[in-house]
Amino acid sequence: MPAATAPTRPGVCVAGRLLPGLLACGLATAIALAVHRAVPVASPLLVAILLGAVLTNVITVPASWQPGVAVAAKRLLRVGIVLLGLQLSLGQVAGLGPAMLLVVVSIVGLGIVGTIGLGRLLRMPLPQTLLIACGFSICGAAAVAAVDGVMESEEEDVATAIALVVLFGSLMIVLVPLAATALSLGGTSAALWAGGSIHEVAQVVAAGGALGPGAVDQAVLVKLARVLMLAPVMASVGLLVRRHPGLRHAGAGKRPPVVPVFVLGFLAMMLLASTGWVPGPVLAAASWAQTALLAAAMFALGLGVRLKALVNVGPRPLLLGVLSTLLVAGIALAGVLLVTGA
Repeated sequence: MPAATAPTRPGVCVAGRLLPGLLACGLATAIALAVHRAVPVASPLLVAILLGAVLTNVITVPASWQPGVAVAAKRLLRVGIVLLGLQLSLGQVAGLGPAMLLVVVSIVGLGIVGTIGLGRLLRMPLPQTLLIACGFSICGAAAVAAVDGVMESEEEDVATAIALVVLFGSLMIVLVPLAATALSLGGTSAALWAGGSIHEVAQVVAAGGALGPGAVDQAVLVKLARVLMLAPVMASVGLLVRRHPGLRHAGAGKRPPVVPVFVLGFLAMMLLASTGWVPGPVLAAASWAQTALLAAAMFALGLGVRLKALVNVGPRPLLLGVLSTLLVAGIALAGVLLVTGA
C-alpha cells in the first residue's frame, strides 16, 4: 500500500506559483533602482518598463512567471498608486492658484474627451482609445494601468497604450524645451507647460532639468496636480463601465465598484499628507516603497509590450498617439499663456 502523502496547504501552493514571477519583478526593480542611483535622470519606472519590453522581445518569458507577474501588474500597482497619494497635499495643489488649477482640469478633461473624439474619427475601439486618452492626459503608464484595473482590458490594448506613452513621452523630453526656446517662453511658463503636457512624472523631471534651475519643482507640481485628477477620472470610468458592460472584455469578472478601492486609498493618503502629521522619515520610506512597487508593476506591464503585436495593431494607434500628444500640449500651452500673460 503506497504511503500517504501530506496534503498541500493552499497558501503554500499559491505562494509557490507566485514566487518565480515576483522574484523576476523584484530583480528588475533592483536593477532599475540601481540604474537610477547611478544616473539620477534615469527614472526607475521607465527603466523597468524598458527592461520588461526588451526582455520579452529577446527571450521567451517562462510561463512560470505569469502568475506572479499578473499580481505585480495589478495588485502591486494599486498599492503603489495608494502610496503615491502621500506625495501630494492640498496645500501644494492650492499653491498653484485657482487659474492654474482650472488649466490642469482643462488639460485632463479636454485631453480625454478630445482623444476619445479623435479615436472615433479613426474608428478605433473605445476601450483602447480610453486607455490612450487617460495615459496621455493624466499620468502615463500608471493611468493606463489604473484604467485597466477598472475595465480589465485586453492585454494587447494595455501593452499598446503603455508603449505609446513611453515613445511619445520620451520624445517630449526633447521637444518641449526646444519648442519653449523657439516660442521664447520664460522659465516659469516653460516649466508650467512641461508639467501640463508631458505624460510621465519622470519625463517631466527630465524635461524640467533641461529648462534650467527651478523649473523642475514647478513642472512636477503641475504634473502632480494632473495625477490628482486620477481619482475623479477613475470614478467616472467606473460609472461608464457599469452602464456599458461591453467596454470590458469577455473574460472579465463582476462589474467594478463606482469608485475603486485603490482610488479611495490614494485620496486618503493625500488627505493624510495634508495634515502634516506624517513624520519625514515615514514619508521618505513610503516614497521609496511607492517607487519600488510601481517599478515592479511597470516591469510586469513592459513584459506585455511585444513588437510583433504592436506591428499587427496597425498605424491608427500610432496616429492617435501623435494627435493626442499635440492636443494635450496645445491645451496646456494655451492655458499657461493665459495664466502667465506670456
